Amino acid sequence: MGRPPDPRRRARTLTAVTDYVLDHGLAGLSLRPLAEALGTSTRMLLYDFGSKEELTLAVLAEARRRESALLAEAAASREIARADLIRAVWSWASAPEQSGFMRLFFEVYVQIMLGSPEYSDQARAMVTDWLGQFARTFTAGGADADPAEATLLIAVLRGLLLDQLNTGDTPRTTRALEQFVQLLGSVQE
Repeated sequence: MGRPPDPRRRARTLTAVTDYVLDHGLAGLSLRPLAEALGTSTRMLLYDFGSKEELTLAVLAEARRRESALLAEAAASREIARADLIRAVWSWASAPEQSGFMRLFFEVYVQIMLGSPEYSDQARAMVTDWLGQFARTFTAGGADADPAEATLLIAVLRGLLLDQLNTGDTPRTTRALEQFVQLLGSVQE
């Protein structure tokens, strides 16, 4: 039996592969061009991850971990008004530096919707992660947290993010978010 993969090298490779996928997406991901871009070989990628499917799942887990940390940081302060918190999350999610996460999210979302067999529970969790985070953040996280309210907030954010990613029209989508925040405020008054 051969030596087990070096965990430090595997972690470095996972970081680099995740960065690559955030830049290029999963569609058409091929090990040969990936290995070439990373300055390694397909043999080493397979040695570290076992298969392309395992590598993909590891990348999705790493992207989820990164996105969850960033989202938690963006919504860390519960001392500010809900409207300001929604604006802060929008500002974070619609920023150019988050576009890789958002494109990957929507790519996985569509593949799950199409019933793609290579996407496991790990990939589904990437789609559903926001629900718990938003329920805790936007509904004060208590026993009265309303998952329907969090679902509405997520649906509006996702819809506007998809629009913004496809059109590049950040001013218009930001104005639409602001109108939603105003409507939400008038309903709760």
